[in-house]
Amino acid sequence: MTQSDIALIAHLMRRAGFGATREELDEYASRGYEATVEDLLDPQDTEWLGDDMVRRFDLEASGMINAPGSSRNWVYRMITTNAPLLDKMALFWHGIFATGVPKVINGRVLYDQINTFRRHGMESFDSILLRLAKDPAMIVWLDNQENHGDAINENWARELLELFSMGVGNYTEDDIKECARAFTGWTIGNTEYMMVRSMRDSDWPYGRIAYHFDYRPEDHDNGEKTFLGHTGNFNGEDIIAIICRQESTARFISRHLYHFFVADEPPVPAWPYTPPRDPEAIDILVRAYFDSNYDIRSVLRTLFNSDFFKSEDARYRKVKGPAEFLVSVLRMTGEFDMPRRDMIPRYRQTVWMGQELSNPPSVEGWHEGAEWIDTGTLVERINFASEQFGDTGKPGVSAMIDKICREDTERLSSEALVDRCLDEMGAFTVSDKTRDTLVRFAGDGRSRESVAHLLRLSASTQEFQLA
Repeated sequence: MTQSDIALIAHLMRRAGFGATREELDEYASRGYEATVEDLLDPQDTEWLGDDMVRRFDLEASGMINAPGSSRNWVYRMITTNAPLLDKMALFWHGIFATGVPKVINGRVLYDQINTFRRHGMESFDSILLRLAKDPAMIVWLDNQENHGDAINENWARELLELFSMGVGNYTEDDIKECARAFTGWTIGNTEYMMVRSMRDSDWPYGRIAYHFDYRPEDHDNGEKTFLGHTGNFNGEDIIAIICRQESTARFISRHLYHFFVADEPPVPAWPYTPPRDPEAIDILVRAYFDSNYDIRSVLRTLFNSDFFKSEDARYRKVKGPAEFLVSVLRMTGEFDMPRRDMIPRYRQTVWMGQELSNPPSVEGWHEGAEWIDTGTLVERINFASEQFGDTGKPGVSAMIDKICREDTERLSSEALVDRCLDEMGAFTVSDKTRDTLVRFAGDGRSRESVAHLLRLSASTQEFQLA
């Protein structure tokens, strides 16, 4: 295998996963690029012992009575999963179908939504939207339990069209009203637990009772509806089927996938007025969407195998989100072989970097890309990575230093030492200017401590913030 093979696999793993160690990159490269894509899209090893570990060592994260406990559970899973794309897709959908604790309150319900994204996030888009419409967290978040046959609530219908599927400019206010009518009676079954806490709603160590979907036909509007030019006695399933047939939906989802996996786009509110970065790439993804009958896995297969994704020009064009950044570092440093108490401050660091999972700033989610970075959050990111890679007591860091400090280390030039460090940190590439700085810093130091300092500085570079 060549260095270019390793670089391409490293690029894939930064985007479709949470990065990879040098050993993992060698293993992936030995299978080949396309085979690795298939392994990510359809992983055979999805076993995860973390549920038992969390139940044993972190009762709050197991019971999930509060949202930080459930989010910490998710972070531990991202750190230890053998199927990283499943959780990367959960993070992708969480950013679009943003749902939060201020209204939902119940950590278990929020975690159940993330589990739905993980298990079904690469199915057909109509299936994903249908699961979302029946998801208790989303029902509460957008008030569809208040959407009745004789008094509609438009919140779910409006966001379904504006933020979840089609985008502004592709529907009318009447379409929103007709959509809302179609989803009347779609509610949650155990609403008696929502406003009144009871012993059954908060038992330790098992946590609150998770709400469940309930369809109430007596509360559904059975009248004729006209939606996007189609007329009939529509229910929610019919509305979703019509939505997924629209080219605007295909373009909206394709642009989201491009934004998350290929290169940063402007925030979604600017999309009606700002063309895509790469219109041809969006056209390719739109064709894959329709050719596969809206199958997200097939669209991703097209994306990962495309020239626009594999191109060297596409690399280091995305700012890592805070959760993605934290998880990628912790997977490399190997700090957590079990969910110890230190998971609490680690999880909080994503908040200080600008992203509190299950608590988006609004239904619009987070503005991503360059907006992740400001003077405050950048300091948090750099300090976190620097502290992690400078701690030689962490097993991953110790293993990296062992490989870097081989028998010939004393004879290595500063340039070769820097290259070896960057290679062990996931074969990431830096600019000539950054590399010159690292080379000057390396100097004559060849001790384990001096190598740890070089790793720390490498983790503080601009390029390490990018995927």
